[in-house]
Amino acid sequence: MIESSSPMTPSSVPARSPAGGRLVLVGHGMVGQRFLEALAAQGGGWQVTVLCEEPRAAYDRVHLTSYFSGSSAEDLSMVPAGFLDEHGIDLRLGDPAVSVDREARTVTARSGAVFGYDALVLATGSYPFVPPVPGHDAEGCFVYRTIEDLQAIESWAAGSRVGAVVGGGLLGLEAAGALKAMGLETHVVEFAPRLMAIQVDAGGGDALRRKIEDLGVAVHTGAGTQEVGVDDAGRVRSMALSNGETLGVDLVVFSAGVRPRDQLARECGLDVGERGGIAVDATCRTSDPRIWAIGECALAADGRVYGLVAPGYQMAETVAHELSGGSGSFTGADTSTKLKLLGVDVASFGDAHGTAEGCLEVLYSNTREGVYKKLVVGADGALLGGVLVGDADSYDLLRPLCLSGAALPAPPEQLVLPASAGAPVAIGASALPDEALVCSCHNVSKGAIRAAVAEQGCADVPAVKKCTRAGTGCGSCVKMLTTIVNDELAAQGVEVAKGLCEHFGYTRAELFEIVQVRGITSFARLVDEHGTGEGCDVCKPAVASILASLSNGHILDGEQASLQDTNDHFLANLQRNGSYSVVPRIPGGEITPEGLITIGEIARDFGLYTKITGGQRIDMFGASVDQLPVIWQRLVEAGFESGHAYGKALRTVKSCVGETWCRYGVQDSVGMAIELELRYRGLRSPHKLKSAVSGCARECAEAQSKDFGVIATSAGWNLYVGGNGGMTPRHADLLAADLDRDTLIRTIDRFLMFYIRTADRLERTAPWLERLEGGLDHLRAVIMDDALGICDDLDELMQRHVATYADEWRETLEDPERLRRFVSFVNAPGTPDPTVTFVPERAQIRPAKPGEDGTVLASPALVAGPTLEVRTS
Repeated sequence: MIESSSPMTPSSVPARSPAGGRLVLVGHGMVGQRFLEALAAQGGGWQVTVLCEEPRAAYDRVHLTSYFSGSSAEDLSMVPAGFLDEHGIDLRLGDPAVSVDREARTVTARSGAVFGYDALVLATGSYPFVPPVPGHDAEGCFVYRTIEDLQAIESWAAGSRVGAVVGGGLLGLEAAGALKAMGLETHVVEFAPRLMAIQVDAGGGDALRRKIEDLGVAVHTGAGTQEVGVDDAGRVRSMALSNGETLGVDLVVFSAGVRPRDQLARECGLDVGERGGIAVDATCRTSDPRIWAIGECALAADGRVYGLVAPGYQMAETVAHELSGGSGSFTGADTSTKLKLLGVDVASFGDAHGTAEGCLEVLYSNTREGVYKKLVVGADGALLGGVLVGDADSYDLLRPLCLSGAALPAPPEQLVLPASAGAPVAIGASALPDEALVCSCHNVSKGAIRAAVAEQGCADVPAVKKCTRAGTGCGSCVKMLTTIVNDELAAQGVEVAKGLCEHFGYTRAELFEIVQVRGITSFARLVDEHGTGEGCDVCKPAVASILASLSNGHILDGEQASLQDTNDHFLANLQRNGSYSVVPRIPGGEITPEGLITIGEIARDFGLYTKITGGQRIDMFGASVDQLPVIWQRLVEAGFESGHAYGKALRTVKSCVGETWCRYGVQDSVGMAIELELRYRGLRSPHKLKSAVSGCARECAEAQSKDFGVIATSAGWNLYVGGNGGMTPRHADLLAADLDRDTLIRTIDRFLMFYIRTADRLERTAPWLERLEGGLDHLRAVIMDDALGICDDLDELMQRHVATYADEWRETLEDPERLRRFVSFVNAPGTPDPTVTFVPERAQIRPAKPGEDGTVLASPALVAGPTLEVRTS
């Protein structure tokens, strides 16, 4: 049912849309920005004003959770540099529209400014629904929608212990992952009988629940929130559920769905749906012929409000065509979804619930592995939909097949069975017809991708992305896009380069073998004998890492120094304002009072910001290049060494206190962590390495989220490999159980060296293990059973590393030539860099932001006390 105060009549609709004039866009989210880009591409001469409620321009909400793993607001921005100025777009941040006068054709902003329009586009999006339960507005209750929301959650979580997420949908599980990553005990409360009830069926929901509970998140389904309890200060302290449970929590995130933001439309008399949403026709025109609505605020002609970005993009392009004198229509969209939630692959496409008459369901379920797959097949044999949990690798093929309506290229059971169970036929991109939709965000078909290669001269994936926009939305189609591009290049007779870069036709693993077997010790010799040209920013650091892994000299000696990444150049991490951080190694997190005092005195004397990290060590931020050697000298004299926070190397081996102190501990986890960290310190690898040792199955050190993790048992040690946290977390796999000390260390030695020898550039152990042919079983056969006969080589490589390790800070201090690089200005040593400024915050310092008046910290020569003595022989 539609609520209407001014129904649209055919006579009130212009024969065609206006082309040129004053255009006001209300809202600047992802869909709003896509509309602006599509309009700019079409031309049309519009004078555009954008009224934006948020304090920043459009950013990527699809990957919003990556903010918690290090992505900044700038990283998430979706507005190309110079785009607004180039197209004369007047963007007004923090000044939303508050009213529309349809008769006068004006929009009034919160600032009081009034803007006339010839065309008005509403892209107001949606707002989070917060159940009106008692206590829902207490301190410690949040929604999960904007960067500001995430910043508020992050700040509150710093003083919290237990968090709960109300809502077990896509966004709710992302929020739960964020709380878990911040170290909170985490609960998910979902009113429906299963998680992700819209996207997955009962079987998929069960599999998803088991996987998430295995990761330590408590799941409560079939339960509603009745009340949020508060303390005397009005802060969250508990949550009462409809099933009788009461959770002790101090942080609550509401993610119980969204509602269309249609208030502006309601107040100016536009037609809206009975359950919300601005009613639009197939051209996304509202009941007023001069007003359009796109994205989550719009109730489409098919009676649906679409909550995904791809339909919003299609609406945006429809209206851009209309406003440029062309024609477009939106009659529905693909609502397929593929995500990695809390490290669990989940995908849903087409008729995932099997509602079509006469359809059949083909199921594969393996509760031990946590894998569930279902395909819905029509009576005519066409694929109608499916659900994938725990293993979504086939999504890239199945979704386009489903959308195309083409016949399945193989019996459906062969598309869900694993290789070990049914030896499925090899099916690739060639099975897709040209009309198959590959990128639903931008409506790009397989045929359009092939044409970009064959007819428009695109020679690689980046070029095809730029030409077609495929793969630039949610990113879930990039794998299939790459396959199609490479297949088409091969069909055109173009050899697809598989080498490291344009200068080497070899992979990183092949280059490692060449360097090792031929005894090559320099980049110059390697590129002369096995490459071309002078090298680049891709191959130089990769080769530098290989040389360092094989213990070929100090990284700042001679040619080696020119190959390094930015951080390696100064043996410290470059920070956002041009200063550096200093991170001494603290093996196993164990440190003496004297060590703590030394670090405190250094931080005090140099005015550095200090922070205890999740890896059980202390970071000191704010040092200038000139100060680095002076700080290192004091640390080295106190017995510290480089923590290699700047390198692709072992970072930390985290530990709990183990049996020495803990009443639950069964082994000396601290001693083992220290032994492992000292053994593998300085080990250069394709990517950073993290480890942990837990003294019992309670897992306080979180060893199963590390590249290699060790958990004590009453009979020895369990070894887990291939885990990682960050943006794409993965639970480590159990490689071997109840190992004695010598076997454990030997197995880790071989695991690390096999990884270093065979991984791709910048590939962490988790994706390396996932792509390793034969997976964990193959890894076990290679490093424990010596199936390839290379264990002696791996052992020798590790022994060489252990025997030749030297602290890079100490060695730098002892070499005047190396020390010469540590100055801000070569012609004025000791002069502080005036562009590196700081402001005070919480009794410490932080980098000054643009527009802030900051302070330049003193150079080493001006700091009372510390001086650097350079020894020469």
